Amino acid sequence: MGHRSIEIPSLGRPPEKRLDSWKEIAAYLNRDITTVQRWEKREAMPVHRHLHAKRGSVYALTHELDAWVVSRRLRIEAALPVLAAGTAAHPNRASFPRVRPALVSVLILALGVASWLALRHRTAAPAAPAPAKIRSLAVLPLRNLSGDPNQDYLADGITEALIGSLSEIHNLRLTSHTSVQRFRNTQLSAPEIAKMLGVDALVEGSIIRDGSRIRVTAQLIRGATDEHFWSETYDREMRDVLTLQSDLAQAIADKVEVTVTGYERQRLTATRPVAPEVYESYLQGRFALRQGNTRAAMEQSVADFEAAVRRDPAFAPAYLGLAQAYGSLGTVYAGESPAETRPKEIHFARQALALDPDLVQAHVLLADTLQRQWHWSEAETEYRRALDLNPNDAGAHAGFAGWLSCQGRTDEAIAQIRFARQLDPTTVSGADVSWILFQSHRFDEAVRESRSAAVVEPDDAGTLLTLGFALIADNQAAAAVPVLEKAVALSNGSPAATGVLIRAYAHAGRRGDALRLLASLKRRRAEGYVPAGAFVNAYLGLDDQEQAFYWLEQAYDEKSNILQFVKTHPYFDPLRGDPRFADLVHRVGLS
Repeated sequence: MGHRSIEIPSLGRPPEKRLDSWKEIAAYLNRDITTVQRWEKREAMPVHRHLHAKRGSVYALTHELDAWVVSRRLRIEAALPVLAAGTAAHPNRASFPRVRPALVSVLILALGVASWLALRHRTAAPAAPAPAKIRSLAVLPLRNLSGDPNQDYLADGITEALIGSLSEIHNLRLTSHTSVQRFRNTQLSAPEIAKMLGVDALVEGSIIRDGSRIRVTAQLIRGATDEHFWSETYDREMRDVLTLQSDLAQAIADKVEVTVTGYERQRLTATRPVAPEVYESYLQGRFALRQGNTRAAMEQSVADFEAAVRRDPAFAPAYLGLAQAYGSLGTVYAGESPAETRPKEIHFARQALALDPDLVQAHVLLADTLQRQWHWSEAETEYRRALDLNPNDAGAHAGFAGWLSCQGRTDEAIAQIRFARQLDPTTVSGADVSWILFQSHRFDEAVRESRSAAVVEPDDAGTLLTLGFALIADNQAAAAVPVLEKAVALSNGSPAATGVLIRAYAHAGRRGDALRLLASLKRRRAEGYVPAGAFVNAYLGLDDQEQAFYWLEQAYDEKSNILQFVKTHPYFDPLRGDPRFADLVHRVGLS
């Protein structure tokens, strides 16, 4: 029988050669990367993974690939014994070293059958529809393959930076870094993750740190089909890590075929070298900031960001980090006085924007802080600037929803917060929606949203506190008590949660418990900072309006967070007929 000569993968290389990337494997088999990744996933093509820092994350041996190709073609031939005799000849046959002549004949016959069937299928069947356009994307946490857990901060930081770069593209919706963290080391499939996040595609990958060099490998996956349609490896010196991130972001934008404006392209490419020690201090600061609302973690983040600024005073992200760290220290959980932290927040946010006027997060943080200082028009300007820069930023929409709520524009606020949650349901939770509904006096809806959020995050103190607020307003004070007791315990005795718990005790008929807890709050005030807002909530719960007014004046002097909501907060309703309260609303700038 004559040889049927058809095109097969070019395998004419020395046996037992090691191929150290998807690109090399695909070139060896004369196929694209997507095809060989599909073969590896669905047809057990022999590809190996390892953690060796000086090589790629995958490798293959040519002799194993050769044997697999023969086996694959034999399976095709065995499945089509009748049609095999009717295949047409092709004039050119590639060589196949180290395979016996009989096997070559069988291989050629099987390939001919497969080609004939493919041609007949293409002729008879309509063309497959084009893949759906990618409009939303999630960057999953990059895996640290360095073999050193102390490099986790690097993988985490580059993941966040990549999300930040891609989120500046108006036509591409990015899931936040907070949202993707729960999928670290997950066993869920790509389609399952994509469905949960509501995105069209995923980016997954890894980093390897080897001394002064870093290697990042990334691939794109269609969420609906699990198709891996792009993969690349970037190898750089650490001083060029920002350029690496820029190149990776640009490649992803190109591969998803999203429309990128000239200005957005300029932002993606606007990088400069940064000293490795500067970037590492910065990433360590961000890593510490994400470790939760502990004072120690926040103070560590301040130290790391300050180290970055000392080494490079022109590195804008480090100033933003400092602003965020001081903002966290000034919360009701950390216990620093806003009088100490807010000027630093504003100063460092403005420093960041002076160096990079288009930092969306800096605009949002500045807006949040200005709002707490009752600079309403300036805060609105900053929120709108952030939304102009990135209309898909869920945090900016949520912040603006709060601003609208404080103005009494409740319908707009609810629409804004729900849109924010639609953009990113993890960054903007049911508790955030609940707070806006609570301020809008829609208590039953607020309770439902908070309960749903508490199912997802049963040990989040902020979520439980919001649920407690809503339950009390909905005349369910007894149900609020255990919720708020847990919030107090989880927050290490947060004064804010304690003040609301006092109100719950009072409304539930447990006045003795309320007074005992109030006494302990006063003792804490004598020893250190306790926000005046905690006493406002406590005395309003105890129906002592004179003491409530006293503490409202203290809250005014310290610009307490609670006075943002003086125009709409349901707990202030019993005071609204008093001229003293009307004067307070005016002084806060909301009348």
